[in-house]
Amino acid sequence: MADAENNTMAAPSPDAKVEIPKPEVGTEVQPKPEAAPVTQVQPKPKRARAPRAKSQGSETKQTQAFAYKKILLFDKYDYSVDVADLSLKSYINLTPVAYPDTHRRFSQKKFSKAGLNIVERLENTLMRGGTGGKIGGRVIRTEGRLQGKKLKVMHITERAFERMSKQTGKNPLQLLVMALENSAPIEDTTRVRYGGIISNVAVDISASRRLDIALRNVAMAAITSAFANKKTIVQALADEIVLAANGDVNSYAIKRKNEIERMARSAR
Repeated sequence: MADAENNTMAAPSPDAKVEIPKPEVGTEVQPKPEAAPVTQVQPKPKRARAPRAKSQGSETKQTQAFAYKKILLFDKYDYSVDVADLSLKSYINLTPVAYPDTHRRFSQKKFSKAGLNIVERLENTLMRGGTGGKIGGRVIRTEGRLQGKKLKVMHITERAFERMSKQTGKNPLQLLVMALENSAPIEDTTRVRYGGIISNVAVDISASRRLDIALRNVAMAAITSAFANKKTIVQALADEIVLAANGDVNSYAIKRKNEIERMARSAR
């Protein structure tokens, strides 16, 4: 009890003032050291990253590789061919196509055949069911062996080009262009009727018809040479193109050209 009373007597009252000791006179109050100024840490400049190459799919890479790849005829022969005849240059189409086959989708348009590859035009001329008339004293009827068979004719043309390449060591596409230039007649005859008299008159031929006649004669030579003969149509086509390219008179297309022009000269 005595201890509790002493404790209560020792506790200061709330109204009592607490005296703060003053510093003695002559003693200097040292100021508190000022805090060092806070310097803002500037962020380091980010290193410029090189732009990443966009990942391209396999299809894009394939299309790019295909774009840089040079298109060759039958994946073998270059299309860099010279056409010496200026009148035929607009109609001999040398658009790079590996395997020319358009299925004649634009056949109803005017002059649509001028947009066909020249190799495809040769293939289309070979697809015939026979001549139906006498050639060299024989009636040629192949009974539709090549009629409508585009894939078969394409293989025949490819093997014929391979044979020409081995035989001459030249670009077979260049040989074909030269053969067509040499076997395209310049003038022809037409029948004109004056009253009751019918006579033949010499006329000039357009470039489109010149090319048509040359292609038809080359294809006809291949068919007639291989008809009832041990020579295959591949050999016949290759030999005819080589002979016509060299301007040989033994070529059937060259013979037909000379005959047409001779008849036109006599009809002047």
